Amino acid sequence: MTLFQFKHRYDFGHDWYIQVLNLKKWSLLQLSVSWNDYPGWPYLQITFGSNGLFSILFWAYKFGLDLDILSRTWNWNYLENVDEQEVDLG
Repeated sequence: MTLFQFKHRYDFGHDWYIQVLNLKKWSLLQLSVSWNDYPGWPYLQITFGSNGLFSILFWAYKFGLDLDILSRTWNWNYLENVDEQEVDLG
């Protein structure tokens, strides 16, 4: 069980990830905040029951926010593998 986890990633912008109270493959709270290099159209997506209890995804211009409550834990190993493959190709 992990109480708190924080990650930062740069991929066409900055992404900050926070997870609170991880138990096996589930998290009580997951939050990501993004500042992208490229602007986009605003949107809001609210989901109930898809890989978790409740999820909100919000995007406006270059700012993004993703909040998940009682959901499947994000796969850090997958993101790290993708980053390593991009460096090898570069």
